Amino acid sequence: MLDFTRLRLVWEPRMLSLSRLMIGLLFMEHGTAKLLDFPHQETHKAFDLLTLNPGIQGSIELIGGFLFALGLFTRPIAFLLAGDVAVAYFMAHAPKGFFPLLNGGELAIVYCFAFLYFWLAGGGEWSLDRLLAREPAAREAPDAETGFVGEPWAVRRVSAAAPENRAAARAETAMDGPRAGPTADRAAGRDRGGQPPRSTEGF
Repeated sequence: MLDFTRLRLVWEPRMLSLSRLMIGLLFMEHGTAKLLDFPHQETHKAFDLLTLNPGIQGSIELIGGFLFALGLFTRPIAFLLAGDVAVAYFMAHAPKGFFPLLNGGELAIVYCFAFLYFWLAGGGEWSLDRLLAREPAAREAPDAETGFVGEPWAVRRVSAAAPENRAAARAETAMDGPRAGPTADRAAGRDRGGQPPRSTEGF
């Protein structure tokens, strides 16, 4: 039977890396089109480094997309690229209209929020950041029976029957001590005033 929880925990960081790779390559393609004229676009302008577009913008797209695809300096690069496409949206698309569907800014919005996500999530399991130990490796959950593996930022699924949980529960019970109450008093043979209950045999 397919263990979906195990499958999810194992493949979440890997799918994160695959998504990062594809997004980085697609973003880098905008840079190669501006700087190298590949792939060729009919609206291509001759490259001039001292211009905002295609000069500076093309360089950001090419270098930033390349580093992002490799998963190197993923978080700072993702934050930089999110700001880049946000500025590009308000400069090139927002003046054409309010709705992204009509002003052609849908892709810029998608890129922006995707980069913001990777700024928080990191590059995933398959990245140069992980290879160079810039980010911690995936770790196993404490329950040895399940053998779950997940990212440090992921919510870990821990069995209630795990040995460390049982030990913690016993330690908490020992610290609290026996709980006082009517039931405990009756079990000890005392009334609410702390005195033994009076016998009713004489009545």
